[in-house]
Amino acid sequence: MTPAVELSGAELRRGARTLWSELDLQIAPGEFVAVLGPNGSGKTTLLQVLLGLLPLSAGTVRVQGEQPRRGTSTVGYIPQQRALDPLTPLRGRDLVGLGLDGHRWGPGLGGRRRRRDQVHEALAQVDALDYSDAPVGSLSGGEQQRLRVAQSLVGDPQLLLADEPLLSLDLARQRTVVELVDRRRREHGTAVVFVTHELNPVLPVVDRVLYLVDGRFRVGTPDEVMTSANLSELYRTEVEVVRVRGRILVVGAEEAPVHCEVHREDGAGELRSTAGAR
Repeated sequence: MTPAVELSGAELRRGARTLWSELDLQIAPGEFVAVLGPNGSGKTTLLQVLLGLLPLSAGTVRVQGEQPRRGTSTVGYIPQQRALDPLTPLRGRDLVGLGLDGHRWGPGLGGRRRRRDQVHEALAQVDALDYSDAPVGSLSGGEQQRLRVAQSLVGDPQLLLADEPLLSLDLARQRTVVELVDRRRREHGTAVVFVTHELNPVLPVVDRVLYLVDGRFRVGTPDEVMTSANLSELYRTEVEVVRVRGRILVVGAEEAPVHCEVHREDGAGELRSTAGAR
């Protein structure tokens, strides 16, 4: 089976700085890979490479067996959560439709009925039909993010790239977005590359983790990567990984995506978090 993503000896430099090098990674159809690391570690840049927006400095990259290229409908993209202007004239269905032809100049030339059906199906997949005709600027942040997920799915992608789609969302809306993405990959075999600062919301569904820090990286299952020894080596400082009630807490790395101080509650005999995740 052709890998959804294949990186071999991949290196990317920005000026004199190497973001990552000698990166070998294969992602199978239907696999969910979370990409973690501090700001500036090259997480978003990796997505840009897979979208065909940036060339590698060295090595090779293939997306579904081919060189990445802009505007392919087989690759969906969920951008970071950003509030839309309340005066934005687009309706929900208009925003979703941009996932089909928003990258092309001028109006789409495809069949109007087929386009309408594709948009309707994408809206149905994320349970957003009720506000498909509402101005997007009037919708809540969670509703807007559902539409962005629908926009990423409207072309029936084989690979879904998500760039910090949980930012600025409360826990309930984070869970909704994760469930929508996971449902898509399970029902359609869509591979997912999910950039996030917080592993815990996707921990129940993630298959592997790619952890990037200052040109170094680790790849493996969450249990393989998220260890005190691994993160201490990546950050080149002492880092402790603590597991509490099914959650992973990282202590000691100032720039770690999952950061908490933990203490033992007197007499209770259990660990409790005293600081929120970054």
